[in-house]
Amino acid sequence: MVSAICPSCHIYLVEAKSAEYSDLGTGVNSAVSVLHVDFISNSYGGSDSSRDSVLDADYYDHPGVAITASAGDDGYFDSGVEYPASSQYVTAVGGTTLKTAKVTKKKASGWAETVWGTKAGTDGTGSGRSSYEAKPSWQSGAFDSGCANRTNNDVSADANPDTGVAVYDVYDYGGWVEVGGTSEASPIIASVFALARTPKAGTYPTSYIYAHTVDLYDVTKGTNGSPCSPK
Repeated sequence: MVSAICPSCHIYLVEAKSAEYSDLGTGVNSAVSVLHVDFISNSYGGSDSSRDSVLDADYYDHPGVAITASAGDDGYFDSGVEYPASSQYVTAVGGTTLKTAKVTKKKASGWAETVWGTKAGTDGTGSGRSSYEAKPSWQSGAFDSGCANRTNNDVSADANPDTGVAVYDVYDYGGWVEVGGTSEASPIIASVFALARTPKAGTYPTSYIYAHTVDLYDVTKGTNGSPCSPK
């Protein structure tokens, strides 16, 4: 997905020894300190927990680097979202359903985008609120949705497997296959950050999203669970 969105980007694949956060997080640290990258996409996640603040400090707090993480594909959760997408230092990337639409004054792009998810909130893009992560300052006010803690998602991209992307796979499928998931959306957004050039030193690029909402398409149709109760 990175090569598709940003074909001029220089891409590094960083592999971890295991699926443990200690190894995955070390991969993030190595990408920053050894490879000196400015943009990192993560397509993995697990339940948020009381140790998230420790993991944040050890692996994901890298000001001046745009770090994205897939929000997961298991729907909305009023209590608990996937980590590291729930990290206040990471851009949580959700998923949408993207279809062609008639070009009008209101839809000059020729695309229609809705939330990828069921009414019950049990399938589709991961989202919800964290049980442990504090709400970042840039997500307060009009964006807090009545939730005291960090809420997901920050931004979304096409992820519905039924409206996904075409991939040519000669290893398992022997040709073209349509794929989706927020693991597709995360590298899309990381690539958009890359196209916007190097983040300002000392800043968290997620905050840019909230500072420039007029430049983004607001997805207002579809459903993915219910807003959490104020706490």
